Amino acid sequence: MSERIDIPGTTLFDGAQARKGYALNKMCYSFNEAANRQAFVADEDAYCARFGLSPQQREAIRERNVLKLIAAGGNVYYLAKFAGIFGLDVQDLGAQQTGTTKDEFKARLVAARG
Repeated sequence: MSERIDIPGTTLFDGAQARKGYALNKMCYSFNEAANRQAFVADEDAYCARFGLSPQQREAIRERNVLKLIAAGGNVYYLAKFAGIFGLDVQDLGAQQTGTTKDEFKARLVAARG
C-alpha cells in the first residue's frame, strides 16, 4: 500500500475516511427512497440517531456544511443524496467546497475543459 498523499486544503477519501464516514454515507444512501427523505425532513434528529451519526457528523448535518461533512467522512457522491433533499446538486456542493457561487464554479469547470 502506498504512503498517504497530503494535499493542503483537501480531505482525501481513503480507507480511514470511509470507515469514519460509514454511518453518514449509509444514511445519505438511504435518501434514494422518497419515504426516507420524508422521514428525515419530519424528524431529522431521530433519523440521524437511527444511523448512529457521530457528534461531528450530526453538527455538520445541522449546519449543512459540505466541508465539515467531508471532514467527517462523507463521500461527495453520497452527500449529493443529502443535498438533493434541499434541491441542491453536485455543482452546488462544489461551489460550497471552493467558496464560490454555483455560476462561478460552473465557469471554472468549463474553463478547465479547455
